Amino acid sequence: MIRDIENIELKYLKMSDYEELKTAMIESYVNVPDPYWEKNDIKALIKKFPEGQVVIKINNQLAGCALSIIVDYDQFDPTHTYKEITGDYSFDTHTNDGDVLYGIDVFIKPEYRGLRLGRRMYDYRKELCERLNLRAIVFGGRIPNYYKYADQYTPKEYIERVKRKEIHESVLNFQISNDFHPMQVLKGYLEGDEASNEYAVLLRWDNIYYEKPVKKAATKKTVVRLGLIQWQMRPYKNLDEVMNQAEYFIDAVSGYRSDFALFPEFFNAPLMAENNHLPEAQAIRELAKHTDEVIRRFSELAISYNINIITGSMPEMKDDLLYNVGYLCKRDGTTERYEKLHVTPDEEKVWGMQGGNELRTFDTDCGRVGVLICYDSEFPELSRLLADEGMDILFVPFLTDTQNGYSRVRNCARARAIENECYVAIAGSVGNLPKVENMDIQYAQSTVFTPCDFAFPSNGIKAETTPNTEMILIADVDISLLRELNQFGSVKNLRDRRKDLFTLKKRKKS
Repeated sequence: MIRDIENIELKYLKMSDYEELKTAMIESYVNVPDPYWEKNDIKALIKKFPEGQVVIKINNQLAGCALSIIVDYDQFDPTHTYKEITGDYSFDTHTNDGDVLYGIDVFIKPEYRGLRLGRRMYDYRKELCERLNLRAIVFGGRIPNYYKYADQYTPKEYIERVKRKEIHESVLNFQISNDFHPMQVLKGYLEGDEASNEYAVLLRWDNIYYEKPVKKAATKKTVVRLGLIQWQMRPYKNLDEVMNQAEYFIDAVSGYRSDFALFPEFFNAPLMAENNHLPEAQAIRELAKHTDEVIRRFSELAISYNINIITGSMPEMKDDLLYNVGYLCKRDGTTERYEKLHVTPDEEKVWGMQGGNELRTFDTDCGRVGVLICYDSEFPELSRLLADEGMDILFVPFLTDTQNGYSRVRNCARARAIENECYVAIAGSVGNLPKVENMDIQYAQSTVFTPCDFAFPSNGIKAETTPNTEMILIADVDISLLRELNQFGSVKNLRDRRKDLFTLKKRKKS
């Protein structure tokens, strides 16, 4: 039969196709009462939503059809029926202001099945959903072989066996293979569908490019430019000199229109030199006195240079306790605080530093981001919790003295990018501070890591600096590639988790 095919076309359904459509539906739905739509029904569909009604033609003969409407999905009960979703078969539920493309019908004539023609129509629906900025495609899928097993299995058990390939159900298998995911069982969905015992499977495909409409003027970026600052530890006379150097680097990365500037952990540690005569624990508490002023100046720089700044970290006193904290200074003038949750044995022993208590993501004009300070990146639970909150980019400011300490941060950060399907940017300090106790030497190679899949570098490294050299690193990351990875990746780490075996959740500290 393939040899006889001269051309295959996907076309909009027209009223001139009606008689051919009616015949095709009768042939396709032999066990369904009232298997075809009346002429006035098709006319109403075409008038309301012409783009949603398409046919496949082979040698100019109708071989299949797909019908759909747009609905405001939140207005319907999750356990709706076919009659309800179509407005008593009138299609009055269609609205151009809706947010979901709802599949009314799709079929291929029996003689043309096996040619993957249904996939073409599903692909068209997906492209239409993306073009119209709708959040999903939803429909009730028949299970026409269920009547053979109804006395053995519940609909849920039947669907699970179909998914495990223990039972062949060509319709459902085809829909799942086209990235539609079963959401729930619908009872009494289609009146008279005896083959399915009037059950259906609610199937859904999410549009990863969907952008929720906003009422205020805003720019949503998909390609984000990161500016990493590999900071040289050197003597500074005072805070002004430190911030002048910081502004120099912010000026440099913003000159390349970077969206973020990432500083290392304890970048302002050289200021401890003036208190080197004091015990280490007291010297770092003196350093903490600069923190409020540092954040104020960074916030001003974020506004004036139109860039979001991750300030690395610095010591901060709170309720007479010492913490390692940093701030996200946004270019809109707002600031967000993050804490190091796991302090190192050295930080606790020498400085008496406390671990923080709050873990959260931050919304920015370039997506949702998270920040883990150095040692925190070595605890995979933290980044997984951030990934569950929708994190796109993980920033890791770090400070390591030896190469093996650096390797721990690097290798863990690299793993975080793969397992959480996100970008990870790490930035550290280089050089030495001979006049600051407990901060003698530094080793760093700042890097941007990616997941490892076809759309990304094969080794998962987007860009990296020269080790132990003061410099900046500019790298672009495409957030839309993360959405594609989540849906179509070779492996799907986030979606494939066995939540039936394990869960991970945050606890509130009492």
